Amino acid sequence: MNSISPAFPFTTTAKPAAVISDATLLYLPFSICATTQSPKTQKKPALRQRSSKPNKNISPAPIRTPSTGPSSSIPRKKVLVPIGFGTEEMEAVIIIDILRRAGAEVTLASVEEQLEVEASGGTRLVADTFISSCFYETFDLVALPGGMPGSARLRDCKILQDITSKHAEKKRLYGAISAAPAVALLPWGLLKKKQTTCHPAFMDKLPTFWAVKSNVQVSGELTTSRGPGTCFDFAVSLVEQLFGNSVAMDISDLMLLNADANALKEEEFNDISWALDHTPQVLIPVANGSEEIEVVTIVDILRRAKANVIIASVEKSLQILSSTGTKIVADKMISAAAESTYDLIILPGGVSNERLHKSRFLKKLLKEQDSAGRFFGAICSSLAILQGHGLLKDRQAIAHPSVMSNVNHVATGARVIIDGQLITSKGGATATDFALAIVSKLFGVARARSVAEGLVLKYPR
Repeated sequence: MNSISPAFPFTTTAKPAAVISDATLLYLPFSICATTQSPKTQKKPALRQRSSKPNKNISPAPIRTPSTGPSSSIPRKKVLVPIGFGTEEMEAVIIIDILRRAGAEVTLASVEEQLEVEASGGTRLVADTFISSCFYETFDLVALPGGMPGSARLRDCKILQDITSKHAEKKRLYGAISAAPAVALLPWGLLKKKQTTCHPAFMDKLPTFWAVKSNVQVSGELTTSRGPGTCFDFAVSLVEQLFGNSVAMDISDLMLLNADANALKEEEFNDISWALDHTPQVLIPVANGSEEIEVVTIVDILRRAKANVIIASVEKSLQILSSTGTKIVADKMISAAAESTYDLIILPGGVSNERLHKSRFLKKLLKEQDSAGRFFGAICSSLAILQGHGLLKDRQAIAHPSVMSNVNHVATGARVIIDGQLITSKGGATATDFALAIVSKLFGVARARSVAEGLVLKYPR
């Protein structure tokens, strides 16, 4: 039994596998989850249509992966990530993103009667397939995200229980995070004689002798973790067990998880108050290729802090395909969102920069935001959009290393930079720090600390 700390590298001895960059296979749904019957006995029901309007076809966005490519003869590792209404979106998306970057073929499966699932923070994700279509598949890993009532929805899906139980019987890897170990795996009998951790709010549900408080706990084939704030460590641990330490380290470097470990969380220039006398109105524009970890983390954390957050698509449909293949449904089209005024506009990074830059609605909103003295920001490579629109001026900023050489007035030494009405950050691994810095500016340090505690993340005193 091994207790894994957040530091890298991990200590498993699995043979490293090469990283592959081809797009993830998407399954075609053919049936829905039944809570009491397996596919062997249930009748094949007609598919129910989602309540939302059908989305137009969208072209796939490139998937960013480590540069080292594999031999095409190397079999891909197959991973199942199930979701249900109320699944914690940060956990689901971080697990999917990290594993896909490592080269795993990840299937996002809905346990509901529709593919579109509203997560615990209100973000709408679209699964690749229904859980029943996975019943006869063989997976190398089954990973359960947490969240409530999402964990209970997973627990009550008999098909998922059968898949996971048979998977565990064959000594294949399985894992769960946050509420899922206590709410789903425990009643399924899959925690027996396994040291286990979970979200602090559910620790009293675990058998006392086997409960541990480590951020990531590996016990044989089982890996468990505590919450959104420990999910990067959880996902990289799963990568190491599937592909080996070398690939895990490559992913950590790619995501900047190991960079600037001793750097300041944030640095502020030209300090001004962001306090408001009303609920903050926040706009997050997205496009095909937007970085899903950045989008979902920022939205989730700001909604936890009680900001009103609108995700707006600059595409021709509400549904966008993010950088590693996760489908996200926006709240509004950018044309409709542009009819309102926002206290804060935040640009996510990804390979969507050109599409965001070309949006005349977004350009108009950003220009008005700047001239009115309202707040705006960018993370990762999207800082280039602000520079392209002439919005950086003499402000200090930070960005992903890949674009920093092309941006003027770049600050160094901190994960988040605030300069007056502008806030910027480096990338996916700093998205949580970025979002919490926004919460602190809008609501105060006490609110930011409270949100961080819910994420199971230490917040500086």
